[in-house]
Amino acid sequence: MTTSADERRPPETVGGPPIPLGRRIELEGRGTTFVREVAGPPGAPTLLLSHGWIASAGLNWFQCFDTLSDHFRVLAMDHRGHGRGLRSWSRFRLADCADDAAALLDVMETGPVIAVGYSMGGPISQLLWHRHRDKVAGLVLAATSDAFVSGARERYTFTTAMAAAAGTTRVGMLAGTWVAAPVMRLFPRAAPVVTHSGRAGSMQRWAAAEMRRHDPRLILEAGQTIGHYDARSWIGEVDVPTAVLVTTEDKAVRPDDQRRLVEHIPGATEHEVADGHMLCAKPGFAAPLLAACQDVAARC
Repeated sequence: MTTSADERRPPETVGGPPIPLGRRIELEGRGTTFVREVAGPPGAPTLLLSHGWIASAGLNWFQCFDTLSDHFRVLAMDHRGHGRGLRSWSRFRLADCADDAAALLDVMETGPVIAVGYSMGGPISQLLWHRHRDKVAGLVLAATSDAFVSGARERYTFTTAMAAAAGTTRVGMLAGTWVAAPVMRLFPRAAPVVTHSGRAGSMQRWAAAEMRRHDPRLILEAGQTIGHYDARSWIGEVDVPTAVLVTTEDKAVRPDDQRRLVEHIPGATEHEVADGHMLCAKPGFAAPLLAACQDVAARC
């Protein structure tokens, strides 16, 4: 395991929120990943948080670390190509992200966890259960589905566009800008934070710094892979307590597609939030997410 200077530096030195510091962890035979951890109460269940596309653990979960860690041990990793996540010359595969997560749980000796997935993190959490059932005690699936682009025509259009962009170096290098723009608007320019050096920082500056860490090729390949994802043939086999947090005003993942998880997973409970896909960047995210996690923990 190695820890670099930027992980040791307090979050406010780059104008970011007071999120837990992270460390780099070597996954044997796979590469080096990055995880943020909060110990939580003694003996508390462990949550493994999987972030969405073009996010990072810090960006996706910064509103929730404090609230969740009052009740759970919390692990949040950066996935392949995102933030400080593992880098690879191989094509991006959601299954590889799930296997990375399983390897991390082995290294950290967590035992079975409640896998919490937001957007792209939903398929990663589903695949973690599907490929490593002994490592998952429960599932919390938020703003996500078992198939993101359900229509054949829409799927073809989306994945073809993403494949073309991923194969074009110039477009690929610009990806971090055009896919990040909707996210960046969620981070206010106001309320600067004074750093230890006396210079002013801001949430938006911190978010931009996080996104500059992304690998453009892997980000675009991830977008293409999401378009192909379809777990409908096996999602009904999920046999662990599951809660589905539905964002009812979501324009990226249709609420009806999110509710399909409730219909197909035996015993799954539904938790509705009247907000859109960027709920994760808002203060109102922590309370419903905690409720969903506690629902699953009680049934575990």
